Amino acid sequence: MSRAKGLYKISRPTTSLAGALAVLMGGYVAGTGAWLNVILAVIATFLASAAANAWNDYLDIEIDRINQPKRPLPAGKISPRAALIFSFSLTGLALLIAAFISWPAFLVALVTAVALYVYSWKLKSTVLMGNATIATVSAVSAIFGGVAAGNVRPSLWLALIIFVTIMGREVLKTLADYEGDLRGQCRTVATVWGLRRARIIFYILAGLTLIMMLLPSILRIYKPIYAVIVILGVFPVLIYIILRVSPERTGPQLEKLSQLMKYDFMIWFTAVLLGASA
Repeated sequence: MSRAKGLYKISRPTTSLAGALAVLMGGYVAGTGAWLNVILAVIATFLASAAANAWNDYLDIEIDRINQPKRPLPAGKISPRAALIFSFSLTGLALLIAAFISWPAFLVALVTAVALYVYSWKLKSTVLMGNATIATVSAVSAIFGGVAAGNVRPSLWLALIIFVTIMGREVLKTLADYEGDLRGQCRTVATVWGLRRARIIFYILAGLTLIMMLLPSILRIYKPIYAVIVILGVFPVLIYIILRVSPERTGPQLEKLSQLMKYDFMIWFTAVLLGASA
């Protein structure tokens, strides 16, 4: 594996893409037509997310030797120093781009970037607080799109739904990473409160996600096509995931369900795209 390929993998572009799409949706539902600013916000978010992923892997080398041994750092494909420089460089570039949008956009980007660094450094090994941080940052991505476009209010619905959904996925990830987190003495919902309670919390959050995703249609915020896509495209996958998160599932199996939940989220983005169109 070349160094460039290792850095590419450590940025986890598919994960970074989710935050960038949230910004795009926030700018889209704003309806102002300020697409240059929105695109700049999308790029800045993608870079900041990639930087945060590299920083997280830099701090989690030992844990990933158990949970994700094939990642570039634990596999020795790139050096910790290279990952650190890569992370800081991407963050600096993201903030520079955000400064070209507006001062409010720069402040949102700065606070979000700091939150992501603090999360991996101090908050990740906390019960729910770390999960809530990631869910909040993900929700703010939609608001960032609204700020860039100059109309925040329409993005608030997106932010609320994103927060609940990501919170559920974060809890699911603690179930998937239970063995490694336990050995690494990480304080997560699963390791501190137990697997059973963590599953119950996931079920509650997943159920809230089903409800929250329907509210924009019930309140007639989006067009009927939104409900059609959510009910026929998003719900079946999410219900399947809920039913599969059971005591006999192994860590790798739960990780696959977590990834499936992320891809299901992309279908919801499509529902928003079509349902909020003029």
